[in-house]
Amino acid sequence: MSRYIATRAIRGAHTVVNEFEGLLQKALNEKGAETPISFPNTAYYLPFIFGMTGQTVEKLGDLEPVLTRAKNLLHPVPPDRRWTPYLGETLDAGMATLFAEEGIEAVRFIYGSEPQRLAGFHLAGGTSFTNPEFQKNGDGHLNGPIDDIQLRSWGIQLVDGRMPGFAAIVGCAKSNEVAVKIVRELQRRNILTFLSGNINGRSIIHQLMEEGVELGYDTYTVPFGLDTYSAIYALGFAARSALTFGGMKGGQAKDILMYNKNRVFAFVLALGEVDDIKYATAAGAINFGFPVIADTIIPEILPTGVTTYEHVVSMPFNEIEGKDDLERAEKMVQKCIEIRGLKLKMTEVPVPVSYGSAFEGEVVRKNDMRIEFGGKKSRCFEYLRMLDFDAIEDGKVIIVGEGFENQPAGAAMEMGIVIDVAGRKMQKDFEPVLERQVHHFVNGASGIQHIGQRDIAWIRISKAAADKGFSLKHFGDILHARFHSEFGAIVDKVQVTIYTEPAKVEHWLAAARAAYDERNERVGNMTDESVEEFYSCTLCQSFAPNHLCIVTPERLGLCGAYNWLDCKASFQINPTGPNQPIKKGATLDPSKGYWQGANEFTEGASHQQVHEVAVYSIMENPMTACGCFECIAMVIPEANGVMVVSREDTSMTPAGMTFSTLAGMAGGGLQTPGIMGHGKFYLLSPKFVSADGGFKRVVWMSSILKEQMAEQLKKVAEREGDPDLLNKICDERVATDVEGLVAFVTEKNHPALSMPSLM
Repeated sequence: MSRYIATRAIRGAHTVVNEFEGLLQKALNEKGAETPISFPNTAYYLPFIFGMTGQTVEKLGDLEPVLTRAKNLLHPVPPDRRWTPYLGETLDAGMATLFAEEGIEAVRFIYGSEPQRLAGFHLAGGTSFTNPEFQKNGDGHLNGPIDDIQLRSWGIQLVDGRMPGFAAIVGCAKSNEVAVKIVRELQRRNILTFLSGNINGRSIIHQLMEEGVELGYDTYTVPFGLDTYSAIYALGFAARSALTFGGMKGGQAKDILMYNKNRVFAFVLALGEVDDIKYATAAGAINFGFPVIADTIIPEILPTGVTTYEHVVSMPFNEIEGKDDLERAEKMVQKCIEIRGLKLKMTEVPVPVSYGSAFEGEVVRKNDMRIEFGGKKSRCFEYLRMLDFDAIEDGKVIIVGEGFENQPAGAAMEMGIVIDVAGRKMQKDFEPVLERQVHHFVNGASGIQHIGQRDIAWIRISKAAADKGFSLKHFGDILHARFHSEFGAIVDKVQVTIYTEPAKVEHWLAAARAAYDERNERVGNMTDESVEEFYSCTLCQSFAPNHLCIVTPERLGLCGAYNWLDCKASFQINPTGPNQPIKKGATLDPSKGYWQGANEFTEGASHQQVHEVAVYSIMENPMTACGCFECIAMVIPEANGVMVVSREDTSMTPAGMTFSTLAGMAGGGLQTPGIMGHGKFYLLSPKFVSADGGFKRVVWMSSILKEQMAEQLKKVAEREGDPDLLNKICDERVATDVEGLVAFVTEKNHPALSMPSLM
């Protein structure tokens, strides 16, 4: 153990804890102990503190025992002439620092100084903080803590390998160019990146802002704050991952730390001078099993025999071999990845712009747009079809019509993308599965925005991408490379034809719509009774070891990303992967959804934690969930019905809890009668909680769901024999308590009131 590091970490911990004590005392005197305190729209009431202690911090006075705990973890600063510090003392100092930093940030929220202001800054994508004093769309402030909605929406990417881990960058790079290179290399590898800290008042956030790099949820690069304290949001994110997906409970400190060491692949990159507070915060990160890599000369910690990742590594930037600073930056990122042992899934795509999942949420604004296809001004569609081998020339990209080069900036054009595929294991049923991937594949190109699918696709190309040479042909190159990479087991040939000639667009659009209709009819006729096997989805077991989904034709996975056909295709691609066929076996109870084969598979795949699942019930042995579900359904006994809460809904619910709090009851691989996570399109299925009365049981629903799915839900209401049912379902705009809900459904004569008692 380095005496130098230990001394500075312990000294830094004393500094942070003392600041926390002073700030807390000031707040108690000025605001009072009963002042509410929280991170906006995050679960677990200060997640690091809750995770490590089990204590919920809901008001200012709740921080006093946290301060006491932090003080008790402090050890004396080692004297100059005596060897006293050990690894344990240093790790204690790190934990004390994290307790104090989370407390400091929470108190700052009371004073309105979090999230931190930064004049002229614009967040890309959403933010949980909606204080009206800030300008529209997040202008003027940094992100602060990760929104709980965003954490859960990232869940599926974390478990399926698209997002292999996260990096916490603290400080300031050697130059703006190096800062951009570091971030682009991390984005290219789809690594979620958190930014905080400064060197002499200058942060990597300033550097990226000056270079026009978009920061926010949509770009996988999230700016927490300009000081080191804001790095606590990254460690809070790690703690929440264990609580959200791993089924951990508050106070299971050792389990949460080990979960992160083994399952959450993260590292800290310290840029520039490392001061006492950075050493102390780094000591906190080491508790999680996250190595710390510095680009300056510092003493190293390279333990062997007992630990694996708890390293402090010195990589002096100017000593890295490379022809220039940009190459040195690339090598530094690669070394960080090697040290933490991240497993990367990368595909080389022959396009002139950066490419990776980190760019999937990128928005091309009107002023930055070179050309657009679809939207309000033109038509754009995508159509994938299976053809015979001889009809396709692999890798061929055909452009029928003019490119956009002669169009004025900001113009709109019509476009149709027809993808022809052939493969020995390709099936007609896989066409829509593959077609849906076009959205993700195209969005991976930096400077390209893709929204929608089928005949409502909307694509924008930015001026920056066009200036780098991006052309229509590159859409075909992307699709060829990605289909071979992701679906090589079933696709042997890919040919892409791009139509911009209006008459051809018209012709192929009609052909595509005929195919869409035929598919809808084919898939719509599939029922759970019409197939001999279901499919498992154990993808999330990397985060939630005992959870699995049983995916049927009439019940998709709870994340909303996998339906029965998706799983069938996935099994063809990877026969040993997370999607395995489940022979239904003997039907034990057709109304509740019990099958012998499904129960046997569940018991084995859940490591004997779950013995049986009623696929159609919320009241009896409901399906387990990890944490990335789109909705939560919960029984409201007073209304004899079920409420459905969208993860995008931050309001209070009639259950007296927000989505974030409810999610702690439904997630983590738990089987809790009366509450379950599910995909939003499960609402449309005839099998939605059919054992308990079906859709007619829904008495309350988040308004965002009612609006997003209005037309589809109207059809469900008609199917259920009550065309006006949607108007009888309450939402947060009407009532957020049980009394208001009961009054509303009584006034509307909701059918649930006359149905048999759920309890």
